[in-house]
Amino acid sequence: MDKTLAVPLYHQIYLILHDEIISGQRGHGSLVPTEQELSRIYDVSRITARRALDELAKHKLVARRRRIGTQVIFESPSKPIEGSMDQALETLLLLGRNTKVKLLKIAEEEASPPVQEALHLDPGERVVRAVRVRWLDQQPLGYVVSYVPVRLGIRLTAAGLKSKPMLALLSDAGFKIGGAHQTISAMLADATLAKELGIEMRAPILRISRTVLDNHGNAILMTLAHYRSDRYQIRLDLHPDQRRKSAQPQAATPAVIRS
Repeated sequence: MDKTLAVPLYHQIYLILHDEIISGQRGHGSLVPTEQELSRIYDVSRITARRALDELAKHKLVARRRRIGTQVIFESPSKPIEGSMDQALETLLLLGRNTKVKLLKIAEEEASPPVQEALHLDPGERVVRAVRVRWLDQQPLGYVVSYVPVRLGIRLTAAGLKSKPMLALLSDAGFKIGGAHQTISAMLADATLAKELGIEMRAPILRISRTVLDNHGNAILMTLAHYRSDRYQIRLDLHPDQRRKSAQPQAATPAVIRS
């Protein structure tokens, strides 16, 4: 959130929570922070926090109930599409190898509620948060934030994060990737994204929210990748139903648009 912007603070908080709900980070039935918690998190008055929650309720994303709290009622109308994990991994690793990385931050911190939910963490558990910008053809392509539970004992270093994709680092640490849950959505660039990606405020962004599981079904990585819509697109190859017995569904393949 940027207090120097002309956009009202309550609306900035509303937009942050809106994106978290629409993208699935805050699932149906989960509780949104209270007015008091939002006031502390964003350093605003309770009146400002209340207006943000009222705005969410107005757009039928949450319901505010006494003794229960503010609960997410939004449910995505779309059904998940199954895809090949092997193909998805290959595509992600290829993207990692073909782009350069600028590491902005790596730090250990307490997991926020959406991260707790995605990684099935207990309140108060900590994660390693890594923030990177991927560059292609000397232009910024994507702003990527990754979360790895501290309890996994993975040692993430600045050198490793600059040289290898996160999935490769997990593999090096002995973890076998078993699957992932991924949501692709649209959002508008905030001040941070606009600055790091070299675009205007409120420019369209393609956001990919991904939770990676190991071969035992445990969540080991959450990634929020924000890509410039003018330089990145997702292509999905579809096949007739009769081919399903002899061929696995094709994974979504990122297509980078070079300018």
